[in-house]
Amino acid sequence: MSESKSPIVEKIREGVIGFGMARWIIVAFLFIIWIVAALWTDENLGKMFGDCLVRTGMNGVLVLALLLPVRAGNGLNFGLPLGIVCGLIGGIIGMEFAAEEPFGIFATSEFLSRGWSGFIFAHVVALPLAALCGLALGWLVERVRGQEMMVGIYVGFGAIAGMCVIWLVIPVKSQELVLPIGGHGVRQTVLIDDYYTRILDHWPRSAEEGASAPEALLHRVFDFGTMEPVEAGNAKPRTRAEARSWVPHRKYTGFFVPVGVLLYWLGMCGLLALFLRTRIGVAMTAAGSNPDFARSIGIHVPRMRIASMVASTMLGAVGILVYSQSYGFYQLYKAPLWMAFPTVAALLLGGASLKKASVFHVIIGTLLFQSLLTTSLPVVNTLVKDSAYASSLSNLPEIARLIIQNGVILYALSRVTGGRK
Repeated sequence: MSESKSPIVEKIREGVIGFGMARWIIVAFLFIIWIVAALWTDENLGKMFGDCLVRTGMNGVLVLALLLPVRAGNGLNFGLPLGIVCGLIGGIIGMEFAAEEPFGIFATSEFLSRGWSGFIFAHVVALPLAALCGLALGWLVERVRGQEMMVGIYVGFGAIAGMCVIWLVIPVKSQELVLPIGGHGVRQTVLIDDYYTRILDHWPRSAEEGASAPEALLHRVFDFGTMEPVEAGNAKPRTRAEARSWVPHRKYTGFFVPVGVLLYWLGMCGLLALFLRTRIGVAMTAAGSNPDFARSIGIHVPRMRIASMVASTMLGAVGILVYSQSYGFYQLYKAPLWMAFPTVAALLLGGASLKKASVFHVIIGTLLFQSLLTTSLPVVNTLVKDSAYASSLSNLPEIARLIIQNGVILYALSRVTGGRK
């Protein structure tokens, strides 16, 4: 008589199978890239691992924004650029308040736009606008049942095109925002170095950077990075107001854990996971998985679907603010046009489908997709640079980036089932 398998072995086996063959292939490919980088290139593996964590944290909230529409039965929200636009508007308006007379109306304190005050103020402006736009988007997709994703693509493209006109006519007064030629409209690329660049990535600050005692203690516990000395002129702030609005400009030369942005993202993942266990969250999931049953027990299915689009648009606005603070600048006009596609690919690569998604899929998909892009491109660039055909293959890194990114997106969008298949 054969012995029965241990419950622990069975659980491990089910977990390995449930993780999915595609994700194991990506993990194996990442290990191969790291081995190649360690043996045949001069790449700093510690810095590469740190960059993977940074890219994961800065894109995580945008991927998380796609979760609720899938759970509610709206499919993948390709209208995410609408929320991104709302976040950019909040960020630009917040930066404008650093001018002596924002929009030529009244005088304010520039500390309102810098540091944590500026980052929070951008959220305060962006979230109500995103809620209104999400309400309109939810109302629209509810009237085109069965074509939500196609309509979402058109809405996203339309929002970006419309904002290309609006950015040109906004009467900003800040010299950091206004176009240098003509004196009207907003620049295409807006630097936020003196506002809140990497304010989450470099949290917690040290005592030398003006942090309070609890924050300085957290810095000593969580500062895993290899950091260069602080540059000359980047001195400790002198007043409490300056400390609140001051952002340290660090340069990491080795492994770096962006504690703040990871905690921010994982905290939002935890809150959303708790929300899905509440009465409204369960009703939203029921409306997406079995609308007829949901109606029979008194759930207002259209209302749940509209609410999911509102939440998705608001998370998209928050996501672009988190993304931009890690990136170091805002990119306007047509730059956010295709941002929905990599986020959709990350979610589906994590194991989600058109009708089923979870917070676990968000975390795994974002980590795998961003790590793949972050680690493969520097390695390809180094290998090409040292080859005998370097001059003729100078564009190969960019070609490799497009192949990797669009290949993963094509694979992800062609999947209709998740998990084991």
